[in-house]
Amino acid sequence: MSGHSKFANIKHKKEKNDAAKGKIFTIIGREIAVAVKEGGPDPNNNFKLAQVVAKAKANNVPNDTIERGIKKAAGDTDGVNYQVNTYEGYGPNGVAIIVDTLTDNPNRTASDVRSAFTKGGGNVGTPGCVSFMFDRKGQIIIDKEECGMSADDLMMLALDAGADDFQEEEDSYEVLTSPDAFEEVTKALEKEGISTVSAEVTMIPQNYVAVPEEKVKSMRRILDNLDELDDVQNVYTNWDEPEEE
Repeated sequence: MSGHSKFANIKHKKEKNDAAKGKIFTIIGREIAVAVKEGGPDPNNNFKLAQVVAKAKANNVPNDTIERGIKKAAGDTDGVNYQVNTYEGYGPNGVAIIVDTLTDNPNRTASDVRSAFTKGGGNVGTPGCVSFMFDRKGQIIIDKEECGMSADDLMMLALDAGADDFQEEEDSYEVLTSPDAFEEVTKALEKEGISTVSAEVTMIPQNYVAVPEEKVKSMRRILDNLDELDDVQNVYTNWDEPEEE
């Protein structure tokens, strides 16, 4: 298990995202468009869309914005066709990096992602070269200060709803689920008024890799470069990232 606080780093990333909310809205808007096109506009009958809606709510996207995005996607039969591509590669010290993209121009995106890696001293590898080091899980992070329920009651609520694991950390609770159980668990928490810091189906590293202090700047450069790309939806790493000061 990583020695750093997932909660602290998620909060830091949210603060960065708050300064660029347009990027978050763009990311989620594209995910909604793809999910609606694949499975229809009803989250109750479209598991992928339900996951995107949960992610949107955790990122404080207003309900009316979500609903407008769904309606627009449902009526936009001649809209942009986004292609899902995943890139895998390595950062400094062999850190594994997975990059999910949604793009209308795969050649441009491939070039941009490769450049982001190269500028930070990393390199893009072949499909499957690092994904075996991760488990696909639903992950829900809850701020202790914002949760009025005791740890025991919250754990029982989550496990009864189908969660696989519950962990209490210094400043937060972490709930892990299978991808299939993610929707039921998030609904159960929402029904009880439990707000989340983060709620998404993600890639959880099986082990974490430390980066020498002199290479941390290069590692951050790769991640910052990827964050700046509009086509990048998610970035997963097994970096044992130090907490932000």
